[in-house]
Amino acid sequence: MQQELTGTIKALIDEYKKAINELIAVIKPIDNKELLVIKDDKTTNENCRSVQTILTHVVYAGYGYTNFIENNLGEKKERRPKKFFENADDYIGELNGMFDYCESFFMEHPGIELEEYDASKKILTHWGQVYDIDQMMEHAIVHVLKHRRQIQRFVSPQLVRS
Repeated sequence: MQQELTGTIKALIDEYKKAINELIAVIKPIDNKELLVIKDDKTTNENCRSVQTILTHVVYAGYGYTNFIENNLGEKKERRPKKFFENADDYIGELNGMFDYCESFFMEHPGIELEEYDASKKILTHWGQVYDIDQMMEHAIVHVLKHRRQIQRFVSPQLVRS
């Protein structure tokens, strides 16, 4: 029988799920054509051109954050490849799968130390930031929130202040 998550881990997982659910609420009504429309043809960031590219990036990154934590513990996890879909329902399934993967990791490691003060034991990301597990999860949550806002601006720019 798996242990129930508690404390800071539970708080982080709950907030991650909340952020993902908010993103799901934004993308659920998006039709297949709208998902694929290039909304920003001037950006140099290929992950931010359309709702589809943003969602692919969010899912890919979400699995990656858990992989960073797993690999920091000595596990050898391969990064999952990017997958593109052509409808919101498939992305909703992927977002829920991404969350389930993360939650399962913490269920299997309920006593994991979230805060690390020894710089040599922190997680070095491929983009150059250094995080402990607590900071990595905070980054994961805010990453979803930032891209939720970006998608909102793409589909309903009048609803989001500049």
